[in-house]
Amino acid sequence: MNLENTQVQMRKGILEYCILHIIARGEVYASDMLDELTAAKMIVVEGTLYPLLTRLKNAGLLEYKWVESKSGPPRKYYTLTGDGTGFLNGLTATWNELVSSTSLITEKSKATI
Repeated sequence: MNLENTQVQMRKGILEYCILHIIARGEVYASDMLDELTAAKMIVVEGTLYPLLTRLKNAGLLEYKWVESKSGPPRKYYTLTGDGTGFLNGLTATWNELVSSTSLITEKSKATI
């Protein structure tokens, strides 16, 4: 097995959750999302982010508005919809359960097995 492939798949599995969390803080520009994800070592490229944002918008979980920019073309800023907030809350409950379950398994010493 290839460790790097497994690591990429793990990151992809939580990418949507992380993106929704970033947007939940307030209006955010896609480039700022990329910067934050990269700083957190969630290696993401534009070719991954934009289709995911489109899918989330089409699902009714987020919306965007165009804002004029002084330094170039207008920018698209994303926010969560009410459905998006509810969806994120559900994902957060699932995430907390997964963290708890995973900790129970990974923190158990060999002596107690």
